[in-house]
Amino acid sequence: MLKFDIIFFLYFFVFICIKKKNLTIIKIYKCKGGNLLKATGVVRRIDDLGRVVIPKEIRKTLRIREGDPLEIFTDRDGEVILKKYSPIGELSEFSGEYAEILSKTTGFACVITDKDTVVSIAGVPKKEYVDKGISNELERIIEDRVYFFTKEKTDKTIPITIYDDNAKYNSQIVYPIIADGDTVGSISLMSIENKNRIGDSEIKIVQTASMLLGKQLEG
Repeated sequence: MLKFDIIFFLYFFVFICIKKKNLTIIKIYKCKGGNLLKATGVVRRIDDLGRVVIPKEIRKTLRIREGDPLEIFTDRDGEVILKKYSPIGELSEFSGEYAEILSKTTGFACVITDKDTVVSIAGVPKKEYVDKGISNELERIIEDRVYFFTKEKTDKTIPITIYDDNAKYNSQIVYPIIADGDTVGSISLMSIENKNRIGDSEIKIVQTASMLLGKQLEG
C-alpha cells in the first residue's frame, strides 16, 4: 500500500537561418557539448508565404518529424534560430525529482525521456544515460502509444538508448507519456542486478506516473 500512497504525491542541434536577398542559408550547430558542426552548404529560398524547407537528410539526422514543434529565437545579429521543442525537457528539474522518488519508492532504476533523448535518470549512473539518444525500439513504443512489459522471465528487454546494453536488465516496464493528445516521451522502470522482478504493482505505478506527467505538461 505504501507504493500506492506515495504515487499520488509524485506530481542542438540548432538551425541558424541567415536571410540574405530572399535566400536562407542554413547552418547547423550542435548546442549540447559546445561542439560546432560544419555548415551543410544547403541554400533554400523563402517562398511568398515566408516558408523555408528543412532538407530531408537534416530532418532525418535530427529526428525532426512531421508535426514536431520548433521554437523560434532571434538574436541581435538578425539570426533566426529554430530549436526542437521538448515539453519534457522544460520539466527537467521536476522530472529529475520525480524519477528519484519513483526509484526510491520501487527499488528499481527509473528513466524519463522525451521523443529523442533521456531527460532524467535515477537508480543508475547518470552519465550512461542522460542526453543520450533513445533507441529505435523505445521510439516505436512512444510512437505506437503502447506499453511494454517483460511479463515472463524469458521475455527480452529493450535498450533505452542507442548505446544501451539491454542484457543487463532483469525486467522492465515502459509507458509512453501523452499530453494534449500527443506523445511527448516515456517513463520506464528497470531491474538491474536485482533479483526482484518488476510486477503488476509497478505497472500501475508507472501508468499513474505517465498520466501525472502528462497532466503536468497540460497544466
